[in-house]
Amino acid sequence: MSLPGSEVTPDELRDVRLAWPTRRVDEVRGRMMRFVTDEVTTPDGHTMVREYLEHPGAVAIIAVDDQSRLAVVIQYRHPVGYKEVEAPAGLLDVEREDPLAAAQRELREEAELAARDWRVLVDMFSSPGGSSESIRIYLARDLVQAPRPEGFVLGDEEAHMDIRWAALTDVVDAIYAGHLQNPSLVVGALSLTTALHEGRIDQLRPGNAAWDARRVLTDRR
Repeated sequence: MSLPGSEVTPDELRDVRLAWPTRRVDEVRGRMMRFVTDEVTTPDGHTMVREYLEHPGAVAIIAVDDQSRLAVVIQYRHPVGYKEVEAPAGLLDVEREDPLAAAQRELREEAELAARDWRVLVDMFSSPGGSSESIRIYLARDLVQAPRPEGFVLGDEEAHMDIRWAALTDVVDAIYAGHLQNPSLVVGALSLTTALHEGRIDQLRPGNAAWDARRVLTDRR
């Protein structure tokens, strides 16, 4: 039986930057994000309305030690009503901060760790149908203990979070069992497992690799 759709060539396996004509209808501003309603003209001339969260973006870190353990943080997340096991992560809410520098700062703030080796593990849109959030997930290796940045004080949920270590194989088992749901941890742990299995670690992009999704968000603003 023939299935619908043609085969995608390797060269076509890429997200393509595109913007349909848009007239912003309304927006509600929050402290760091905006809820936007856009009126969009489709290629056939029709109009559609899309509501979404305009998000500053984020970085997450899969920090792995020489025993193949991941540094994880366990903290309360009010919107979903869960105490989640997560990868260290943070918003890109500091104006013009380099994403790699932000990841290095977040790793020190949340886990009191620094890394000598940084790679880009994977880039992703967390929910492209309803949010502009783009996340870069880094692989951090050759870890050392490091103090939190001077003047930084944990607050709100972070003041109650736990810093722990978990074997990569245990994390993967927990993901498939449905016990872990944080997107950065799920995508990061599975991506690392694949990279290790296929010998791709040395082929990963450097930590300072270009990030086109960040440029798109900057241009939109």
